[in-house]
Amino acid sequence: MRHKVAGYKLGRNTAHRRSLLRNLVTSVIVEERIETTVPKAKAARPLVEKMITLGKRGDLAARRLAASYLMTDDAVVKLFDTVGPRFGDRNGGYTRIIHAGFRIGDGAQLAILELLGSKLKKKEKKEKQKAKAEVEEPAEKAEAKA
Repeated sequence: MRHKVAGYKLGRNTAHRRSLLRNLVTSVIVEERIETTVPKAKAARPLVEKMITLGKRGDLAARRLAASYLMTDDAVVKLFDTVGPRFGDRNGGYTRIIHAGFRIGDGAQLAILELLGSKLKKKEKKEKQKAKAEVEEPAEKAEAKA
């Protein structure tokens, strides 16, 4: 039975697990979208949400708490300047986990952990491909007529 057993061990000792989660949280805040395994995404999600809540508070104590957890100063600045105000009127639920298939090397389940409101890179790629196809089509039609 799993009574009062909380959190994920992720097959690591305490220091390694803490470092891993700090790095994941920092990456999510800086990049707004990361690809990792499902258990790591589920373990990092509550920590990301806590950091965003600190970013919404915006006071000096919250900034110091966030700076003590996040790995880079850039992440702290982005958290308090852009990410925190973006979710100012929202009460929780700042992140999304999307299952992304299986990794080729070891078959691990992959997931995308992203902040709500972030731009999907796949959509940007599709838009670029459509624009490129539209540019190429008139050239091909001109060649076919000639």
